[in-house]
Amino acid sequence: MAGDIAGDTGDTGDTGDTGDTGDTGDTGDTGDTGDTGDTGGFELRGINHLALVCRDMERTVDFYTNVLGMPLVKTIELPAGMGQHFFFDCGGGDCLAFFWFPDAPDGVPGISAPAARPDQGDLTSAIGSMNHVAFDVAPEKVEEYRARLVAAGIDCTEIANHDDSEWGISETLHSGVFVRSIYFQDPDGILLEFAAWTRALGASDVSHAPAKAKGADMAAEHEISAPTHPSQPVRV
Repeated sequence: MAGDIAGDTGDTGDTGDTGDTGDTGDTGDTGDTGDTGDTGGFELRGINHLALVCRDMERTVDFYTNVLGMPLVKTIELPAGMGQHFFFDCGGGDCLAFFWFPDAPDGVPGISAPAARPDQGDLTSAIGSMNHVAFDVAPEKVEEYRARLVAAGIDCTEIANHDDSEWGISETLHSGVFVRSIYFQDPDGILLEFAAWTRALGASDVSHAPAKAKGADMAAEHEISAPTHPSQPVRV
C-alpha cells in the first residue's frame, strides 16, 4: 500500500491528539461522561468494537495498520474453517474489528453500504446496514490528516464544515460549525470519516422530532378503526 499516515493516529499508549475522549478541552467537549455513559440503567463506557466484513483480510490489515496506523491487537481463527476475526485499536479504548468469511456474498452498493462518498452520490443504505464509521480526531489535525491521506494515495473529500444551515454544509469555518470531517473509503468500499468536534453541544442542538416509519400513522389509524369482534365461547 503506497504511503501511510501512521504515527500519532495509532498510539495505544497515549491517545493524545488522535482521539482522546477524556479531555477534549473547549474545542469539542460534548459533555463530561467520565468513565461511563449513564443511560439510566446501563453504564456504558463507549464502543467496545464495531465488527465489519472484508473480502481479503491481508489487504484489510495492510490498509488499517500501514495506512491508517491502527495496531492489530487481536486475531481469531474461527472454528471449522468458518473464517477469521481480527481487531484493530482505533484509539480511546475502542476497537474496529473485521470478519473474513470464505464464502461471504458480495456487498451491494446502496444496500449493504452507501453507493458512494457523500460528495459523489447518494448516502442512503438499507435499514440495519452499517452506513459509515467516523473516527474522532483533534480539530487542529484535520487539514494535516487530509494531506496525509492524499499523500498516501487515498481518494478523499474536501474538508466538510457541518453546520445547521439548510444543506448542513458551510464553505467556511464559523462559530456555528459543530463538526469538521473528511470522508474516504477502505479497499472494500466501506465509508470512513475523520471527524472533529469544534464546539460544545447544548440543549439547542436537539431540536427536531424523530421521524416515523413510512405508513406508521396509517397503520395505527387502521388498527384503531378496525371493528372489534365479540369473544367466542371457550369450549372445554
